[in-house]
Amino acid sequence: MMDLAPEIVVLLIGASLLAGFIDSIAGGGGLITVPAMLLAGYPPVDALGTNKLQSLFGSGSATLAYASKGHVDLRKQLPAALVSFIGSVAGAGLATILPGEWLAAILPALLIAIALYFAFKPNMDDFDRAQRITPFFFGLTIVPVIGFYDGVFGPGTGSFFMIAFVSLAGYGVLKATAHTKLLNFASNLGGFALFASVGVVHWKIGLVMGVAQFLGARLGASLAMRSGAKLIKPLLVITCVGLAIRLLLN
Repeated sequence: MMDLAPEIVVLLIGASLLAGFIDSIAGGGGLITVPAMLLAGYPPVDALGTNKLQSLFGSGSATLAYASKGHVDLRKQLPAALVSFIGSVAGAGLATILPGEWLAAILPALLIAIALYFAFKPNMDDFDRAQRITPFFFGLTIVPVIGFYDGVFGPGTGSFFMIAFVSLAGYGVLKATAHTKLLNFASNLGGFALFASVGVVHWKIGLVMGVAQFLGARLGASLAMRSGAKLIKPLLVITCVGLAIRLLLN
């Protein structure tokens, strides 16, 4: 851990708690924790790597919460999770050698498009709809692309998985959220493995932030399962717009 002042550590813990809560429902936690780590003085690649460590706790906590209530079958989804992991490893490898400015340029427009989709699409509820592509093709094409994006850049990954599950796989909003957390955990794990192998993970602060992420995610997932689409939909819209504004300001 860097020589951080106590108030900076408290700030990072608070950011992780909030990020875990929001990310477990609508995604976007990285746009809270990564800027917080940059403000604390961490280099960009170190911030991304350490963020992957603490994000494992949040996405893992949410995944276990949703699975324990039967919203996602972990064993059935393992192949897709493996593909997400592999895609993220490849993306993280690219992140260590290339800047991500070109992704930052197009990401706000994509996030606003997702917000508009969820805001105005009728019948956006917790009931499953017709599939547009098969689960096999979904796992073979959509999952590795989003996993790769999470490894190379990150912010908005949960939102991209959400819109893919709802619009292509035909999942209801709560089911899509549950499955998003599993694939996001796998992509976090892949990115973390690559970043750790090149020595850019700060373990002490990452683990401290991870505990806060775990608690925040458990609270958020519990609230999402009680409220379903009526909570997830508006929070997803707000999160996507907030992420887009944040990136535009940057």
